[in-house]
Amino acid sequence: MKTAISALALATALFAGAANAADLPSHKAPPPYIPPPPIMTWTGFYAGLNLGGGFFASNSSNQGWNWGWNNGNNSTGGVIGGGQLGYNFQVTPMFVVGAETDFQGTSLGSGGGNNNNWWLLGGGFGGGAGTARLNWFGTVRGRVGITLLSPQLLVYGTGGFAYGEVQRNSWWNQNSAVQTGWTAGGGAEWMFFPNWSAKVEYLYTQISGSGNNNNNWLWAFNPGWGLNSTNNRTRFHTIRAGINYHFHFGSPAPVLAKY
Repeated sequence: MKTAISALALATALFAGAANAADLPSHKAPPPYIPPPPIMTWTGFYAGLNLGGGFFASNSSNQGWNWGWNNGNNSTGGVIGGGQLGYNFQVTPMFVVGAETDFQGTSLGSGGGNNNNWWLLGGGFGGGAGTARLNWFGTVRGRVGITLLSPQLLVYGTGGFAYGEVQRNSWWNQNSAVQTGWTAGGGAEWMFFPNWSAKVEYLYTQISGSGNNNNNWLWAFNPGWGLNSTNNRTRFHTIRAGINYHFHFGSPAPVLAKY
């Protein structure tokens, strides 16, 4: 009898211990913490290349000489290409501001056309036969944009300072000058892959001479007279496509939003 009682007590104790062990908390390791992906942002430096075309505006002028411009009647378009460097700051999820500088080589030029007459102006002879070229130009611009339809699509306006080398060629000689002025336009840029975006941009640019040769009494013997005149205005349109790489220093590349 005592043996049966002892066996029953032992079984009860074992059963109670097993029940208490089942109630103990598990020591299984928690799942690893996975931080949320970074938010899509336009903030940061970027650099890229572009290629496009352009043409002179019909109201480019050369103080009555029209050396090669011919009031735009025979102006021809050309290819432009170069690079850009800039910085964006995303003020809000919808509003982006920034600054950009670019430098372009061009083949924009025009012929003298029918502008071959010789005139007597102020006691000196001058001629209109020749060609005009824009060898290169650059800009330093501000940008203001909004992410209109998607965080990845930036639609922007841009404007600022412009400069470029204008060259006039004739049978007599060749002259060139660096003119300065302004530019304005707009475009759209699409972040199609982390750190990479593509853009299309239009610019209207007007540059003119600095005025440092207006009083040169030898102007009548210089077929390039007027390049540095403030009345000599070179106006042209450009349309270009480009690609940019965005540098997100110190943080992971943004993850593109899914829709």
